[in-house]
Amino acid sequence: MTLWGDLFNQGVIGWGSNVDNPSPPFIHLTKRGRTTLAGLSRDPANPDGYRANLDATTILSPIAASYIAEALATYNAACYKATAVMVGCAAESMVLDLRDCVVARVTSLSRTPHANLGSWKALTILRAVQVEIDSHKSAMPHALREAFESYWPAFTQQLRAARNDAGHPSAIDPVRPEIVHASLLIFPELARLAKQLMEWVSTVMP
Repeated sequence: MTLWGDLFNQGVIGWGSNVDNPSPPFIHLTKRGRTTLAGLSRDPANPDGYRANLDATTILSPIAASYIAEALATYNAACYKATAVMVGCAAESMVLDLRDCVVARVTSLSRTPHANLGSWKALTILRAVQVEIDSHKSAMPHALREAFESYWPAFTQQLRAARNDAGHPSAIDPVRPEIVHASLLIFPELARLAKQLMEWVSTVMP
């Protein structure tokens, strides 16, 4: 009964089979339900499947994992503003981990890390990390360089924009379900790319 209740609360199924049968015991699959079924194995509406896909893609830090767990919980409770903030925090945690790798690598090569890498501002850190990696991307494997150039700015901007819309209240409903759904689907790809970048920075970056 709890599982059935969750499906109704999430808007995956609704009462009635048509206008002549709008009440129990009839039920129908909603538009959201059809969309969910199309990608059930990794859709955020299926938290177990989503986490299985994520775990197969990368290994999250405990901090990022805790935020994603809450993001899935808030998404399935239709608390989309909270979801946007939680996914944004998870992404920011990965950026900080990458920053730490950059600082450690630069220091190990007897160079002084740029002051902006020590900023408390997430956007300043993000830009400083990108500048540092950009300056050495010619040494990257071709596939990683293409992924970094094409996807890293797009992924981080989408997640930051959704989080900022939720965190700076200027409208009653600043975050649409489609936006946070996209953020959650993007996140595993960002996590995989961040892991690859951290491995390259830690061992190869000149």
